Amino acid sequence: MKSVKSVALLCGLLTGSSLFGAPIQIIQPAEAVKLIGNKNVVFVSGDDMDAYANGHIKGSVEMYAHHLHHSDKMGNMKCAPLYNCPKEAQEYIRSKGIRNDQMIITYDNYRGPNSTGVYSFFESFGHKNVKLLNGGYEGIKKVDPAQVKIEALKKDRKALKKQIKSTKDAAQVAKLKSNEEAMKDQIAKLETTTIMQAGEETKHTPSNYVIDQKAINMKYIAGKQEVAKAVADIAKNGAKSKFVVIDTRGMEEIIGEKKMDNVARSGHIPGAKLIEWKNMTNEETKEPFKSNAEMQKVFDKAGVKKDQTIYAYCQVGAGRGSHIISALRNLGYTNVKVFTGSWDTWGNDMNLPIRR
Repeated sequence: MKSVKSVALLCGLLTGSSLFGAPIQIIQPAEAVKLIGNKNVVFVSGDDMDAYANGHIKGSVEMYAHHLHHSDKMGNMKCAPLYNCPKEAQEYIRSKGIRNDQMIITYDNYRGPNSTGVYSFFESFGHKNVKLLNGGYEGIKKVDPAQVKIEALKKDRKALKKQIKSTKDAAQVAKLKSNEEAMKDQIAKLETTTIMQAGEETKHTPSNYVIDQKAINMKYIAGKQEVAKAVADIAKNGAKSKFVVIDTRGMEEIIGEKKMDNVARSGHIPGAKLIEWKNMTNEETKEPFKSNAEMQKVFDKAGVKKDQTIYAYCQVGAGRGSHIISALRNLGYTNVKVFTGSWDTWGNDMNLPIRR
């Protein structure tokens, strides 16, 4: 109980602080690739175990963003607005072998929700050096020397196969097939040297990581009670409210057609603006964020203003909600917060209003 009270006290002290107000820190693949294998740097994948097993950055650890949020069966978070209580979070981080003095580089496939979820988690617990990998796993693939050679060989091999089909001279076909097999062998050999690898996460030697409660950063996270007050203000003042709540989920979740198994009710928070997280991701370049101009148009169209306090939610907060908040931060919005309980806590509280 004592630790919960101390967290609540810190929340009151730090929520209004501008000390941590800043865009999220982004590192480019060309710079990040040089840090792979550095003992003072740890890459953390926010994707789930299956995605991690299918392919991850060599030496990285797996911390699925959705599993960073901890609530009981009724959707209550013991140490809200923190994703987890400091003691439990500390033990989990220790189990991954992560140290306080390491740079943490968060990543996912490239889309952004899971990498920003891990970023938000570590930032909220006061880790001093956290960066988000632009382009994620796909970005590293583009700058991995072995992978670059593999892609070039695959392209040449595809062209060679096409040439074989159109060649009628038997001797020439045999020669081309021999070259094609040689390329196949080259690719197989190079695949053993790539920075990306498949397989389950290896066991880590536990660290002595310490969460300093004085360093806990509540600026970019909010709990159910704070969001409920904002929703009440929106209901009273409408467009003139100083608050905005953003629902970052898909339409099926918002209208209540899709329901989480562990949540009593489906639907959305009354008065919330719909800005689906996909509006931020640059699918063309495979990066988590579109250009600032493109993202700004989305928020302007929705009427989201920089002088308002903005909350974003999804299923659990660490994911689509953190993605939208990260985009807002990079656009210069300062009063922005991930609703860390999100629909898991709101939908389970029968005292709170919902819409379908």
